[in-house]
Amino acid sequence: MNIHEYQAKDILRSYGVAVPAGITAVSPEEAVEAAKTIKKETGADTWAVKAQIHAGGRGKGGGVKIAKSLDDVKKFADDILGMQLVTHQTGPEGKKVHKVLIEQGIYYPGDSEVKEFYVSVLLNRDTGKNIIMYSTEGGMDIESVAEKTPHLIYKEEVDPAFGIQAFQARIVAFNLGLEGKAFKQMVKFVISLYNAYVNSDSSLFEINPVIKTSDDFVMAADAKVNLDDNALYRHKDCEKLRDLTEEDPIELEAGKYNLNFIKLDGNVGCMVNGAGLAMATMDIIKLAGGDPANFLDVGGTANAETVEAGFRIILKDPNVKAILINIFGGIVRCDRVAQGVVDAYRAIGSIDIPVIVRLQGTNAEEGKKLIDDSGLKVFSAITLQEAADKVKELV
Repeated sequence: MNIHEYQAKDILRSYGVAVPAGITAVSPEEAVEAAKTIKKETGADTWAVKAQIHAGGRGKGGGVKIAKSLDDVKKFADDILGMQLVTHQTGPEGKKVHKVLIEQGIYYPGDSEVKEFYVSVLLNRDTGKNIIMYSTEGGMDIESVAEKTPHLIYKEEVDPAFGIQAFQARIVAFNLGLEGKAFKQMVKFVISLYNAYVNSDSSLFEINPVIKTSDDFVMAADAKVNLDDNALYRHKDCEKLRDLTEEDPIELEAGKYNLNFIKLDGNVGCMVNGAGLAMATMDIIKLAGGDPANFLDVGGTANAETVEAGFRIILKDPNVKAILINIFGGIVRCDRVAQGVVDAYRAIGSIDIPVIVRLQGTNAEEGKKLIDDSGLKVFSAITLQEAADKVKELV
């Protein structure tokens, strides 16, 4: 589950990670009051006005502005609130900004001593260990840094059985070229960041940039946090951080029926039971010359209701030219799924695109007969290759 920057910084702050003072606002007037409060608390006379959406690259899209006066704060907040912010992560449609974060300015005018670093914590699935990835090249597109100058990307693996050790945090600070007070600050920062990542059951903590000020303070200027959905039952306080306005409405609808759905850019809708079978189905569609339009796993207990919900979700995509249903009858019987397909087809009314159903497993023959005798525009198949070839023929 993605969360906003201000929410991520609240988590960081609770674990002792240094972050700038900040207050959210939903109107220009609130933004000005927030700036006044921050000035009173910190003495800051510059502020960052930052759009709060679930996407990176906000600065390049005009969603981050540095205000040098309260009039600037009001103007920038007015400009950003309500805008359709387009970044490289939102796609051309962009995302509407409903809230801004007013934050104390941490860049001192004309300060050449400020340094920007990149630090993230995530899981290395190859080794089963957590990994701290960091670089001296913060504030930039880290993917480009990794591609063009991979020697500037450092990695420190942490065994989760022992947790982060002080010497590992010192290695990070040393490789970042720090010394003195800044060195000690970075050691504390890295240890606190790692503990925040582990204790919040997150799948990613990314700080870009981490700022070292001219007076050698180290703090998180930005924060991207992804919480592990599977662990939210242990963090009831984090569940309320979910912002449904930032999520795909089709994926939200799928979640109501416990369907695992991810939209893709192709023209063949997929409805499958089991994630592995879904991946294999998308592969065979590609090999047959088609393009999958989605990943949709209806789970092991598919019935008429879930099949109908799957149909309706897939049909919301105007690019879909055919639907391939691929079911392995292990837990669920194929004839039950077939009847669900027929019932769902009739309940929806008119489906103008071909539907191919491939059933294998328990009662597969009975299921195929139900499909063939339905009189509907539904084509049955036995093998996966036969189903893919039928998709290619019809699309």
